Amino acid sequence: MSRVQAYLEDGERRRILFAVLGGIALACSFFTLQGPLPFDPAWVAVVLCGFPIIKGAAIGLATEFDVKADVLVAMALLAAVAIGEIFAAGEVAFIMLLGSLLEERTVRKAREGIEKLVGMTPRTARILRGGTETIIPAEAVQSGDLLRVLPGESIPVDGILISGRTSVDQSLMTGESLPVDKDAGDELFGGTVNQLGAFDMQATKVGEDGSLQRMIRLVASADAAKTPIVRIMDRWASWIVAAALLTAIATWLYTGEAIRAVTILVVFCPCALVLATPTAIMAGIGNATRFGVLISSGDALERLARVTRVAFDKTGTLTRGVPEVVALRSFTPGMRDDALLALAAAIEQRSEHPLGRAIARHAEARNIRPQAVDQSTSVPGRGVLVHVDGKTALAGTLQFMREQGMEPDGEIAGAVARYAESGGTVIYIALEGCIVGIAALADSLRPEARESVRDLHEKGIETLLLTGDNAQAARHIAGAAGIGRVEAGLLPEDKVRIITSEMREAGSGRICMVGDGINDAPALKAAYVGLAMGGVGSGIAVDAADAVLVRDDIQKLPQLIMLARKTALTIKANIALSLILNLVTVILAAAGLMGPVVGALAHNAGALLIVLNSVRLLQWRYRQRDEDALGVTVNTAAALSADAQ
Repeated sequence: MSRVQAYLEDGERRRILFAVLGGIALACSFFTLQGPLPFDPAWVAVVLCGFPIIKGAAIGLATEFDVKADVLVAMALLAAVAIGEIFAAGEVAFIMLLGSLLEERTVRKAREGIEKLVGMTPRTARILRGGTETIIPAEAVQSGDLLRVLPGESIPVDGILISGRTSVDQSLMTGESLPVDKDAGDELFGGTVNQLGAFDMQATKVGEDGSLQRMIRLVASADAAKTPIVRIMDRWASWIVAAALLTAIATWLYTGEAIRAVTILVVFCPCALVLATPTAIMAGIGNATRFGVLISSGDALERLARVTRVAFDKTGTLTRGVPEVVALRSFTPGMRDDALLALAAAIEQRSEHPLGRAIARHAEARNIRPQAVDQSTSVPGRGVLVHVDGKTALAGTLQFMREQGMEPDGEIAGAVARYAESGGTVIYIALEGCIVGIAALADSLRPEARESVRDLHEKGIETLLLTGDNAQAARHIAGAAGIGRVEAGLLPEDKVRIITSEMREAGSGRICMVGDGINDAPALKAAYVGLAMGGVGSGIAVDAADAVLVRDDIQKLPQLIMLARKTALTIKANIALSLILNLVTVILAAAGLMGPVVGALAHNAGALLIVLNSVRLLQWRYRQRDEDALGVTVNTAAALSADAQ
């Protein structure tokens, strides 16, 4: 008995059981297989499937005077029972229950990909205290704690690798298909899986601040019921109830046939209209998760469909956010570029500066091993001075060179000016009191950025670059990406000011801001839609955004906007189809050409058709032919949203 009770306490299982029993009862009633029962078997469907609807409608009316679709369904059920159409009443209740179960299944299927994040939350952690290893609950880990992770275990919290080397499967957070090698100093994400050796790490972000928890919060907020269109559907339900009652009463008075009035109540039920938006929204959100985008709400997806401009941050958004060596040039006869790189790597091999580490990485990628240095002195804000093979070598800024009594000649100064014009940062390299060469470093453009910007332009969406970087670097990146308008040297408040100004302009108010850093958070909030880079993005930026590119793949932005537009068009089609179906069935019912049983079948089959049409969004894929087919309907989608408001 306890197992049966536990089964029935599960709401979905209980309703599935009721639907099965109701379907069997309706089949018996339809084929007049009553057997020993003293009543019509259709009563089973009325009670099991219809009573919860009547109960919910009555409670809503009595406590909050909440007139929703259930009110009209309850009236149709009661009216059908009153005139003895038990099969019609049971059929309405049964198909309404099926529609509800199908909607829930659609919603669950749409969200199942990201809901796996919740189940992947680590439960325990190995903490090191006083040389002793202890297993504690993962939620008890504090920032700064020293943890140990064994092969095959999930990393409990975000942190930094302290000792050991490993390879981590972080597809959960970044979508990368191959494990990522990790060494001391590398960042680790909670919930990702240690593939190889054991390592020690220091916790940096715990509890609700962790990367995985931020993603889970996005899942929890994905609620299609918050969209403006859904609220409009709720308001329409009151008018539909009134219209149904007036039409049914007028038909009854005019024809004198109560069965026509009951049929009108049955076919007037706005179940298809109510299902039109939430099923499409949730299917759209589910599709987005499949290509690495988490959307915070149905409202955000609806707004994305109406975006007319996209503003990009530069560093970490259009660019990789990591400096790379783009040029290395020797100005000393007899010193080849490889020798210059070996010297630069020897100078910078112990450097903690991002530019110094970039030079060391570049040498390692070229299989150039730097010589060991005898002595190394770092001068903050200037550069590094070392002794190698008894010679003095240094690398750093122009000011550092001048402080050491060196001045670049005209050839070097000209080369530096050219690299600076293209947005690069130059490191001078000197040996024994003479500048022997330079290394130019820059934050490189993401390889997919130019194609993404071109796709946006082809869809009629304007682009602009908002950055705090200098004008030269900003213009270089904007030119490489194909963005014509640039605003550089901006503080966070300047970005907000520009976005606010853009949104006040007629026809330009629907602007999407794409950023990754803490300084982008105010702009993400101020924009019509905020889109954050989830991989490199800060926690504050992710929390401020309406959607997150989990894999930092900016090429998904055009696909996301097209999906939003496709969702808007699906909603429009659903609404039009449901209204047409209601109109046709009401006319047939009023004319006496359709009885309650056929009316229930026709109308509720339409509701199922609406849900199935929304399910198609789960299989939608971004292709050029899809974009061509949708290109002529962009204004239509925007008009739909505007009309809905």
